[in-house]
Amino acid sequence: MKISLTKLSTKDLATLAQRIISSSQSGKYPVITNHPLMTALQTSYAEYDGVYTKQIYSGKGKDVAALDRERDIAYSSLKAFLNGYRKLPTAANYQLAVDLYGIFKTFGLDLDRLSYSSQTAQMKKLVETLEISDNRQKTANLSLDVAYEDMKAKQEAFEILFAEQAKANGDLRQMASASSIRRDLEKNLKSYINLVTAMKDVPDWTLLYTDNNELVKAAKNSSIVPPKPEKPS
Repeated sequence: MKISLTKLSTKDLATLAQRIISSSQSGKYPVITNHPLMTALQTSYAEYDGVYTKQIYSGKGKDVAALDRERDIAYSSLKAFLNGYRKLPTAANYQLAVDLYGIFKTFGLDLDRLSYSSQTAQMKKLVETLEISDNRQKTANLSLDVAYEDMKAKQEAFEILFAEQAKANGDLRQMASASSIRRDLEKNLKSYINLVTAMKDVPDWTLLYTDNNELVKAAKNSSIVPPKPEKPS
């Protein structure tokens, strides 16, 4: 009963371990019931099964990127309006546009090009400054309340989701790596296979060996890549 466990795919390794464990728990093989090696195999399989299908990261990346684009658009649109309006000295409330654009300039006119964390920090300061009552009045006098609230809401939504992503990614990184968990499963599964193989000629072990050997053969066959068909001449 020989097999190179390292050559099995993630799924095939899990399937083989699960089938061998299920077989041992069927009640047909008292010699392996409550055996310490089977207990170790069950423990390592449970760990492996719990993480081998998980993504390396939280999966929130697309949502974070989408929210970032939305806040970029809201920020750029408001900035562009103020930039255009401040260039019209004859327009009503022209000075208000100059003042508000100056605030944007203070915290950077290229926030939408910064990294997530840098942009979030700067936009948080920008919003805090624009929240000052005098600046809110200037925004209202330019009829920009809706546009400002939209930018503010999208910044806050991004900040919340970005924090959630950072926490989720941190939690995932703290988990034992899938590769180390796989090595533990391979080690215990190999020890089990070696034990059953060594005991195959001993009464009460023969049937266990025969049945497990079929499971191993099935796993080996699942890992064989069929040859590519020849190209027509």
